[in-house]
Amino acid sequence: MSIDPELAARMGPPPFAFAPANGAVDGPAFSPAFKLLATLIVGGCAWFMYLLWQRGGMAGAATTGIGWFIAALALLVVTWWFILTSRSRVDGQTLTQSWMWNKRLDLRELAYCRLIRVRGLDWLIAPRLYARTLLGKFAVFYAASPELIAEFERLSRELSEFRGRR
Repeated sequence: MSIDPELAARMGPPPFAFAPANGAVDGPAFSPAFKLLATLIVGGCAWFMYLLWQRGGMAGAATTGIGWFIAALALLVVTWWFILTSRSRVDGQTLTQSWMWNKRLDLRELAYCRLIRVRGLDWLIAPRLYARTLLGKFAVFYAASPELIAEFERLSRELSEFRGRR
């Protein structure tokens, strides 16, 4: 049974298939150096706020005024926690990353992806895969492990060849 070419054209482009070289690859989204930097920044802000409070620097602020400082510190702490615990994964079906709101894209629906990195600074600035689906949904996935970065590079290259782009 063959499919009518006109019907096939109306159905859209074929789905993309990708298989990681060694099965599913999972790794931290952010490097240890970046996690340490985030820890120092959040700890420094908390320490500074504590010193302000101890020295009476916040005594003149209204009760709601101090609430803004506490809310800002709480946002920093939550973001810091997700930086420490976030993991990215690529398997034969999906790209995923744990975060405040988990990110997930199906590989078969990918239209475009590109690995963005600052070579030589991978130890600090995590390479990231910008991925977009055929329907325009996009997400950014971070990777700190060499195995995951290699799979992201290969995924980007194979998708580009599959979709006929350079």
